[in-house]
Amino acid sequence: MSPKSGGSRGSLFPLGQIVATRGVMSHLAQCSIGPVPYLARHARGDWGLVPAEDVKANDLAVEHGWCILSAYDIAGVRVWIITEADRSVTTLLLPDEY
Repeated sequence: MSPKSGGSRGSLFPLGQIVATRGVMSHLAQCSIGPVPYLARHARGDWGLVPAEDVKANDLAVEHGWCILSAYDIAGVRVWIITEADRSVTTLLLPDEY
């Protein structure tokens, strides 16, 4: 993905309010891992482990204001980060919590 202007520190879009499910919070706490590096990757357009078609969809979503989904394996557990289309909220959740 080519760098685009917007947001601070290389962010392509605002994250809005950041929230996380209990499942993610419990996992991160058990592993002593914070969410900030993954949120930064998401905001910079590093979508993590999503399929090629989702990469394309996310790139278009940044330009057109649609929902954005990233996926990362954090200490052996898949975690999704979803930013809503209106950029009001970004949620960290486990796929089975969707």
